[in-house]
Amino acid sequence: MPIPDDPAQLTPPDLPTLLANDVSVKVGGVDIDGIIRGKLMSKKKFLSIAQSGFGFCSVIFGWDMHDQTYFKELKISNKENGYRDIVAHVDLASFRRIPWESDVPFFLCSFQEPEGQSLSACPRSLLERQCDKIDAKGYGALAGAEYEFFTFRAPEARTTSTHDSSRNSSATATFLQRNPVNDLPSLEQGMFGYSLTRPSHNQEWYYSIYNNCIKFRCDIEGWHTESGPGVYEAALEYGEIREMADRAALFKLCVKNTSSQYGITPCFMAKPREGLPGNSGHVHVSLTDKKTGANLFAREKVDPNPPFEDVRHLSDVGRMFLAGVLDGLPDVMPIVAPTINSYKRLVENFWAPVTVSWGLEHRAASIRLIAPPTAPPKGTRFEVRVAGADTNPHLVMAAILALGFRGIEKKMTIPIPPLGKGQDVGGEADKGQRLAKNLKEATERMKRQGSVAREVFGDDFVEHFCGTREHEIRLWDEAVTDWEVKRYIETV
Repeated sequence: MPIPDDPAQLTPPDLPTLLANDVSVKVGGVDIDGIIRGKLMSKKKFLSIAQSGFGFCSVIFGWDMHDQTYFKELKISNKENGYRDIVAHVDLASFRRIPWESDVPFFLCSFQEPEGQSLSACPRSLLERQCDKIDAKGYGALAGAEYEFFTFRAPEARTTSTHDSSRNSSATATFLQRNPVNDLPSLEQGMFGYSLTRPSHNQEWYYSIYNNCIKFRCDIEGWHTESGPGVYEAALEYGEIREMADRAALFKLCVKNTSSQYGITPCFMAKPREGLPGNSGHVHVSLTDKKTGANLFAREKVDPNPPFEDVRHLSDVGRMFLAGVLDGLPDVMPIVAPTINSYKRLVENFWAPVTVSWGLEHRAASIRLIAPPTAPPKGTRFEVRVAGADTNPHLVMAAILALGFRGIEKKMTIPIPPLGKGQDVGGEADKGQRLAKNLKEATERMKRQGSVAREVFGDDFVEHFCGTREHEIRLWDEAVTDWEVKRYIETV
C-alpha cells in the first residue's frame, strides 16, 4: 500500500509499510516543564500499541525537571494512587525521523486518564482543548516562535576530536557542580548580532542545526547570531498552532542533542548571564477563517474613526482578541515566566516587557501589533513578547489562544492606550499595570479564586500547575546562593 506523503494522513494500516526497514521506534510526550520524556520501543511493541495507546508512569507529572517529587503531592500522580500509569496516545501525524540518531522513527504522544478522558495537565491536550473551542466557531489559529539561546563550550577533554563523545552537556552540568558558573566559556566572546563571520567559526555545528531542523520537521526560516557572547536566535516557520507548539518543543530537543555532539551546550534559561540581555521566546499568533483561510485580524477597509490610531487596520475580532490577552496576561504569568530565573529577564531597560502594554510595531511592549502599513494585511498578527526561551510552548500558545478567545466571546474592548514610539515601558506614559516581579507573586495571582486562568483552563489544571510552581519557589527559598555567601561571609 502506498504511504501518504503527508504524515497527517497516516493511519495504523500504513505503519508496517512505513516502518518496514526499522527495528525500533522512539516515542515521547511533553511534561509540564516542556521537556520531552520518552523511550525507545521495539517495532513489534510499537505496532501493538499504535492504535490503543500504552501505559506511561504518571510520575512524569509528579516530579520536577530533576526528577524530585513535588513536596506537595498533586492529584495526577502521588503515593495514594501508587504513581499509577496514565495512557500515552500516539499521534501518527507527528511522525518524523531523528537525523542525529540514524533516522530512528519518532512519534509524539498525548496523555490521557486511564478511563480515557483528556489529562488536565498534559500540555498538548491543553492546547488541543483550546483549539476545539475556536474550531467550534469556525476559526483556525496560526503561530510562530522565535528562540534566543546562549551557547557554551563543554569542558575540554583529552582528545581534540570534533565529535568527542566525552564533551557534552552532561559533562557541562558535572563541571558546574565543582566550578563557578562564570568559568564556563562562551562559544564566542563579545556582542555581535547578525554577524556573518561568527557562524563560520563553528560552521559545521551551525549548519548541522539548520539541516537537522529541516530533517526533523521543525524548519527554521531565520537563523543568526544575536547580540551577546555566543548568543543565537532562530525563527521557526509559521504554521498551524498545534503543529507549531510541537515544532517549538522539538526544536529545543534538536538543538540540545545536535549541539552536544559538537561539545557545545545551548542554554535556554531566561537570564544566564548578569548584565546582559536575556533569552526571549516570542510567540506570534493570528486567527484564520477555516473555510476561506482569510486572516481574521486583517481589516477589509481602514477604520476612519478607530479608538486608537494603532488599530486602524486591525479587525474587530483582532481588537477583542487583543483586549482579552491584555486583560488576562497578569493571571497567566507563571506560564509565560515559569521559573525563578524568568523574572531576572523581566526587568526595566533590558528590552523586555514589564507591564501590561501594547503598541503597533513596539518592540518594548508586552504585545507588539504587526499590521499595515509595515506588514501586508495577510501578515497581521500579535507578537507576545513576555515569554522567555525557558517556557513550555504548548502552555504559552494555549494561554494566548484561551485569553484571546475569551476576549472575543465577551466582546472586550482594549483597556489601555498603546505605547507610542519612544515611550518607555514602565514610564509615565505606560498606563498598564506592572507584571509580577517574581514567581511567588505570579503564582499566588494565578492560583487565587476567580482568576482568569481558572476561568479559561479549569481548576484541575490550575491547581496542578500552580502546585508545580510552588515546589520551584520552595526550592529557591531553601537555596543558599554564591552571592549571599560572598556578600555576608566576612561582614555580618
